[in-house]
Formats: sequence, structure tokens, C-alpha cells
Amino acid sequence: MRYRAEIVAGALKVSESRVVAGLLLRGVSDQEWRQAIYKDNLLLTRSPKTAQRFSILIRGRLSLVEAPLWKLIRDGSMKEATHACLAAAVKASPLLGDFLDLVVRDAYRSFKETLSQTLWTDFIEDCRGRDLTMPLWRESTLRRLRSSVYSILAEAGYIDSLCT
Repeated sequence: MRYRAEIVAGALKVSESRVVAGLLLRGVSDQEWRQAIYKDNLLLTRSPKTAQRFSILIRGRLSLVEAPLWKLIRDGSMKEATHACLAAAVKASPLLGDFLDLVVRDAYRSFKETLSQTLWTDFIEDCRGRDLTMPLWRESTLRRLRSSVYSILAEAGYIDSLCT
């Protein structure tokens, strides 16, 4: 299955990614990881469940890229860290990557000023044609997926706001 809904767990989470990248660069043990995430609350979440969700999402993304990108996330400027997080998110989510490649690129090429709801709906239908094993998500999941993708695009500077 090419397309999954894991991206609904959160947008780029740059500040949290900086923390996770630092832990990965230090090569912390599982015990040190749990201490940092759950006891020390380095991700500054309101609950252990949220810390767990964020750490799984971010660690999963960052595990797909190499240490030099972790260093850029941890030590780079906000813009550099944001784009490094975007690269990791694209690598982790074919849904996000294909949306950027197939929809956003075309919108830029044709000077569209907004990314309409119809573009998202059409994209999802096209995804089903590319991946026959893609789940039939509920409408609420599709809304959350769209929101996450558009939030990522806004964070990375591809769109001005979520009101597109």
C-alpha cells in the first residue's frame, strides 16, 4: 500500500523535530529516550500520549534520512530546519510527496493563487487509481489529512495560509 494516513498525526513540528534530532545525534539509549520524552517532557506536550504520538511521528520521519539532515534540523536556521523537516516528511509520506509533485507543482506552473478543495478531492481520487489497495478513508480522515498537508505547506512557505 503506497498511501497511508499517518500524516494526520501532525504537521512538520519543527521545534519538536529539533529535540528529536538532537537525541538521535547523541545516540541515546531507549532508557534515555524515555527519560527525555516522557519524564523530562522535552517535547513540551500536555500529556504522555501526545508526547508518544509526536515522538513516534518525528522519529519515524527522521529515521528515513541520514544524520547530516538531523544536524541541519537541530542546528540550522529556522528556514533550514523547516525545509529539512519537509524533506523528511516527504520521504515518510508518499501522499504528501505526490501532492507536492502532482498538484502544487502544477498550481505553481499555472500561476494559481489558491489550492482549492476540489484539487484535494481530485488528488485523492487519482491516488486511488495509482494505489488500488489505498483505504477508503472516512470523510473526517480526509479532512484531517487535507488539514495536515495544507498545514505543512503553510509552514514550509508554499502557501500563505490554511484558507485556500
